[in-house]
Amino acid sequence: MYDLLNDLFDRLFPLSRSITGSGLEDSIAIIGEHMPFEYKSVPSGTKVFDWTVPKRWDCDSAILVGPEGNTIADLKENNLSVVNYSSAVDDAVSLGELESHLYSLPGEPAAIPYVTGYYKPSWGFCIPHNVRMSLKEGEYRVLINSRFSEGEVITADVLLPGETEREILLSSYICHPSMANNELSGPLVMLGLYLALGKWKRRRYSYRFALYPETIGSLCYLYLNGERLRKNVTAGMVLTCLGGPSEKLSYKMSRMGVSIIDKLADMWKGNGAMDVRNFTPCSGSDERQYCSPGFNMPIGQIARTIYGRYPGYHNSLDNKEFMQIESLVDSVNILEKFLSELDGCGILVNLCPYGEVQLGKRGLYPNVNSAKTRRDSGDEIFDGRAMLNKILMILNYADGAHDTLDIAKMCDCPISELQDVVRTLEKEDLIEFVASGGAGSL
Repeated sequence: MYDLLNDLFDRLFPLSRSITGSGLEDSIAIIGEHMPFEYKSVPSGTKVFDWTVPKRWDCDSAILVGPEGNTIADLKENNLSVVNYSSAVDDAVSLGELESHLYSLPGEPAAIPYVTGYYKPSWGFCIPHNVRMSLKEGEYRVLINSRFSEGEVITADVLLPGETEREILLSSYICHPSMANNELSGPLVMLGLYLALGKWKRRRYSYRFALYPETIGSLCYLYLNGERLRKNVTAGMVLTCLGGPSEKLSYKMSRMGVSIIDKLADMWKGNGAMDVRNFTPCSGSDERQYCSPGFNMPIGQIARTIYGRYPGYHNSLDNKEFMQIESLVDSVNILEKFLSELDGCGILVNLCPYGEVQLGKRGLYPNVNSAKTRRDSGDEIFDGRAMLNKILMILNYADGAHDTLDIAKMCDCPISELQDVVRTLEKEDLIEFVASGGAGSL
């Protein structure tokens, strides 16, 4: 896993990405070498809800040269050097004229900021603040070789089928040039999960993996697939900022806050295994589109070193050294465990609901009643009734109204401790597992 993610990172990081164009197409194709994506697109000019799909942007070169012939900024040296979606420019300007087209970070004077101008014609350069403060009066040469053309926003997804058509949606975005934690960590962790879940012997739910540029990409994805997703998706997560030094993952609740994934994250929070943030539309990623009032889907967001909370956010300090491939592998492992528990979250229905089930004939209850056997789960199961108590709780509350998370809470145990018991009862044809609906109900 480490070697694959490391190699892909090195191929993806140098590409000059945006929300359209060759850098985006090449990036999705590289991930697609390991995920058999189905590709769909929405053409430029298409009205998507309240948005309009922009034209394709390609930028071959961009350079800012100082009065003495010195290079101030060069796209070939750093993909962040030009404002993303800059218009073509071939001009000579004074320092005074140039100032309104320069972007820097006084608080991080050595960093190159990431700046975009997608939906209004503009141009600009991004430079370290300490370089900006050293600029002298004189004539500056501005050369931006970019072009706009009719194009499309690309979306890509792939499904790992399970026992039910109910889906868990895992999405990420790829559109930021040359940033690590806030760009490549999400798609790389998504790929790691695709490979890990593909090895599972059993998947109760189907798992859909989706990749596209942030915001306009998720809007286009909903434009193309919204009704199907709203019908089939039980839960989901937007994967972002999954590298860096933070030790625990942090889940941002969905807008509804009561879906099975919200409840499971809250249970992990209670065990100290995960941090949980409340939903807000004021910041975040594509969960804001899935959780908009018209869709209100049970989709949260998962992060590690959270956007806006580290010095390298949206600038050149967000590099491989900060992100760490090891951190991505750890995120994959934690999320696989989380998803394995989510896969067992659903409604349980007792198939023999009238009176207590006779468990003894199935080897699930002691057939000799004595002081000793009253402490065990069966003639061959000497465990202090741990399994038997869970069996009795499950059978009693498998009434179509309680899900496995409810029962785990009643048993004061992790959902993982119920899963083997549920499988045992399924083999005995005593209960039926029903995939949860979007809000945690049938």
